[in-house]
Amino acid sequence: MSDPFFITGPALISFSGGRTSAYMLWRILQAHSGTLPDDVHVVFANTGKEREETLRFVHECGSRWGVRIRWVEWTDRVGRQVPAADRFVEVGFNSASRKGEPLKALIRRKRYLPNAVTRFCTAEAKIDTMKQFMIAQDYGRWTNVVGLRHDEGHRLLKQYARNAAGKERWRSYMPLDKAKVTKRGHVMPFWLGENVDPRHLTHPLPQGFDLGLRDYEGNCDACMLKGFEVLAHQEREMPGYLDDWIEMEDIVTELGARPAGARFVTEYSYRQIKAHAQSPLLIPLDWRELPEIGECNTVCAGEAA
Repeated sequence: MSDPFFITGPALISFSGGRTSAYMLWRILQAHSGTLPDDVHVVFANTGKEREETLRFVHECGSRWGVRIRWVEWTDRVGRQVPAADRFVEVGFNSASRKGEPLKALIRRKRYLPNAVTRFCTAEAKIDTMKQFMIAQDYGRWTNVVGLRHDEGHRLLKQYARNAAGKERWRSYMPLDKAKVTKRGHVMPFWLGENVDPRHLTHPLPQGFDLGLRDYEGNCDACMLKGFEVLAHQEREMPGYLDDWIEMEDIVTELGARPAGARFVTEYSYRQIKAHAQSPLLIPLDWRELPEIGECNTVCAGEAA
C-alpha cells in the first residue's frame, strides 16, 4: 500500500503554523526520508496578525527538522500586468510583519473589513498569496497539500467539492484524511504527550517543543470568529491585544466605508470589546470549555490544533 504522505511534485504544502499542519509536515518528511523533492514547497503565509507563538513554532519546525519553509506576505501590487513574483514578499522569522501590516494594506485597498462570510483575510492574504508563490516558480498546475484531519468531515467535504468543480490551478490533497489521522488520537499526543494544558506543562514534551497555545487561542490573534467573550478575556490577559484590530476598524471608517463594512462583526466593534474587557464584572472563563479555532489556510479561521 502506498504511503499517503509521499508527495509527488509539483506541490505546495500549505503550512498554517498550527499543530495539525506541523504534524502533517513531519509525516511527509518521514515519508521522504527527511528531504523533500525540489518541486515540493512548504509555504507559510503571514498576515502580520499571527500569534508570536505561531511564528516561533514555524521557525522551530524548519530549523529542528531541517526543512526550508518559505514565509510569504501579501503586498499591495495587484492587476493583470503585475508579475506573480511581485505580488508577495518573502520574509523570515526576524523580518516577518507583527503589527498586521499586510492585512492593513489589504483592507485599505478593499475599503472594507473581512467578516465571517467574506473572509478575504484568508482568501487573499493567505490562499491567493501562496498561489502567486507557486506561479512565480513557473508552475501552471500543482497539488495543494492541506492539513485537514479525518475528523473534520464538513471541511473535508468542502475541499473535495472544490476539487470536483475543477476551477483552480491546483487539486487539493488531504493526506491526514487518507491516513485517518484525528486530533485526539494522533495530533495532540504527538505534541503534548501526557500534558493537558500546553501553557502549564507537567510532563516532558514528546518532540521537545510545541506551539504552546490552547485550542481557543488560534494562530490568528484576534480572529473575528472567536466571539465577544473570548476576545474580551484575551484583552484582559494581554492589555493592548485588540489595538491593531481597532486600528483596522478605524482605517475603513476614515475611508468612508458603510457601517456594515466598518466592523469585523456587525453586532459590536472591537473598541466595545476592549471597553468590556476593562469591566470589573468580567467573569473568568474556563479555557477547557471554549470552542477551538480551526485552520486558516483553507476555509476557516486560525489553527492551534
